[in-house]
Amino acid sequence: MFDAIAHRYEFVNAIMTFGLVGRWRRRAVADLRLVPSSVVLDVAAGTGDFARELVRQGHRSVATDLSFGMLAAGRGDAPRVQADACQLPFADGSFDGATCGYALRNFTDLAATIREMGRVVRPGGRISVLEIAEPTGGLWRAGFRLWFRRVVPFIGSLLSDRAAYHYLPASTAYLPPSDVLTAMFHDAGFRAVNHRRVMGGLSQQFVATRAS
Repeated sequence: MFDAIAHRYEFVNAIMTFGLVGRWRRRAVADLRLVPSSVVLDVAAGTGDFARELVRQGHRSVATDLSFGMLAAGRGDAPRVQADACQLPFADGSFDGATCGYALRNFTDLAATIREMGRVVRPGGRISVLEIAEPTGGLWRAGFRLWFRRVVPFIGSLLSDRAAYHYLPASTAYLPPSDVLTAMFHDAGFRAVNHRRVMGGLSQQFVATRAS
């Protein structure tokens, strides 16, 4: 499915979020608070938008994704490695940090994937993760549901692949609540796990430090 939408993935994402996803990604990378030239793994990198942002902010990035089509359609010079996120082909403590953008709900074994992120990030390293959320308040929540559940699949059908963009809102059913996700990060060896809602709850972000 992701191979099929790779060629228009970033274009459709920009339309669906009114371009806001770029701002959220910049903030997520800045929140790593890593020194320049840190080596950061982008998990479920897709076409490499996070990996390119890491480079723009002075880091060295490695992109990994299960979808070869996504990696092949990507831009930028970051090394790309096709791999299953719950069995990463990297040594323990290989990276100063890790990012992951809007992919947690797509992993078949989410707990194992988060444990792998904990394994490959060195003690004291940092992670920054973005994921879809849903506003909690009245009209804001109703408007989001109309847009995300009705309009987004329609736009995706017009511009890309119908099945993929009908899967997108349905996939939120696989996403655990934020407190459960926080517990998963703790179980994977992270401390100071911080969760915040982005722009009234349109997205959510987790930032954490790998325990020593």
